Amino acid sequence: MTKTSPFAPASLPTLPSVGGVALAAAEAGIRYQGRKDLLLVRFAEGAEVGGALTTSRTPSPAVNWCRSLLNSGRHARALVVNSGNANAFTGQRGVDAVHLTAQIAAETEGCAPEDVFLASTGVIGEPLEVSAFADTLRGLHEAVRPDAWEDAARAIMTTDTFPKLASRTTQIDGVEVTINGIAKGSGMIAPNMATMLAFLFTDAPLPGGLLQTLCTDTVAQSFNRITVDSDTSTSDTVLLFATGAARDRGVPEITDPHDSRLEEFRLALDELTLDLAHQVVQDGEGLTKFVTVRVDGAHTDEDAQAIAFSIANSPLVKTALAGEDPNWGRIIMAVGKAGVEIDPDELAIWFGEIPVAAGGEVHPDYEEAEAAAYMKRDELLIRVYAGLGGAGAATVWTTDLTHGYIDINADYRS
Repeated sequence: MTKTSPFAPASLPTLPSVGGVALAAAEAGIRYQGRKDLLLVRFAEGAEVGGALTTSRTPSPAVNWCRSLLNSGRHARALVVNSGNANAFTGQRGVDAVHLTAQIAAETEGCAPEDVFLASTGVIGEPLEVSAFADTLRGLHEAVRPDAWEDAARAIMTTDTFPKLASRTTQIDGVEVTINGIAKGSGMIAPNMATMLAFLFTDAPLPGGLLQTLCTDTVAQSFNRITVDSDTSTSDTVLLFATGAARDRGVPEITDPHDSRLEEFRLALDELTLDLAHQVVQDGEGLTKFVTVRVDGAHTDEDAQAIAFSIANSPLVKTALAGEDPNWGRIIMAVGKAGVEIDPDELAIWFGEIPVAAGGEVHPDYEEAEAAAYMKRDELLIRVYAGLGGAGAATVWTTDLTHGYIDINADYRS
C-alpha cells in the first residue's frame, strides 16, 4: 500500500458552496474497489467555461472532446470525470466511449451531449467500458448536492495519497464572489500540465472568452511551473467554470481581461491555482522533499525557466536531494545543459541562504557540513543566478526522486 505523503494536510478544508454548482461521486468499480471513482458535476443553465488542455500529441478522446467544445464556445451543464482508466490510445472504442458517456449524462441532466464536459485519468491503452458504470452515472443525477467537494476530490484520484482542495473568497467591483478548486496529480507531472486534472468553479458572471484568457494565464504561473518526473500525460485538463450566480448580488459582467475590476479576482485565482499546484507536487510519488528552484539574472523569463526546469527535472539532481547529498556539481551540470545563454564566470548558486558557487568556482565561504545539514530539511530552496544581469527570472517546484517512485510505478498496473 502506498504511504501517505509526508506533506499531506493534517485536515482537509471545508469548501463553501458555489451558487449554480452541485456535485456527486460514486464507486463505479472502473479500476478500484472500495473507493469513489466517478464524478458528476451539475451546472445551472448558462454556465460558461474556459480551459487549458494537454499539449501531448497523443491526447485522449476526452481531451479532444473538450477541446472541440471549448473551440465552439459551448456552455456547460455537466462535467463527468472517471478515474482508473485514462481512455487514451483506445482507438474508435475510446471515441465511442466519450460519446456514450456524454449522451448518458445529457439524458439525465436534460441537455445536449455537447454541453457535457469530460475527463478521464488512469491507465493508458485499456478500453473504457461505459456500460459497466452507466447505471451508476445515471444514479448520480439524484445524488448531487452543493457541499460534496471532498467526495469530488477523492473521486478523481489515482495514485494520489490525499485529495486536493482549495477555496478563495474575493471581490469583483466590491461584491463578494467565491472560487473553489479540486485537483489530482501525483506522477507524470511536468510542465504544460501532466497526468493532472484540475477543476475550478466560481459564481462570478464571466463569459467564456474571458474565462479562457484567465485559465491560460493562471495555468502558466502555477500548473505549468511544476514537475515531478518530466512526463507529460495524454489527459491533462484544467477547466474553469463560471455559473454567473453572483449576478443576482450585483456583480457586473466583465468582458475585458484588463478591466481593473478583475484585479482582485485574478489575484485570488492565481493564489488558488498555485495552492493546488503545490499540493500536486507535495503528493509527488515517493517524495521526501518539496523543492523550490529559483533562477534570476537571465536574459528572459523563458531562459530562466529553461534553467530552472533543467535542474528540477534532472534525475542526478533529484537523487542527490533524496540522498541529502549537497552535490552542487550536479546543479552546475543541469544549468550547463539547459541550452540557454549564461555567464559561467558570474554564475552563482545557493542552497537556501548558503553560498555554494560563485566566480566560476566553489564559493570561498562554502562549508560542506553546513550544506549537508541543510539538505536534511523537508523543504529545500535552490537558487541560481545566471550571471547575465538580465531581468529574466522564474520559479518552479519539484520533488526528490526516491526508490518509492520506482516501486509505485513498477506496480502501477498490478
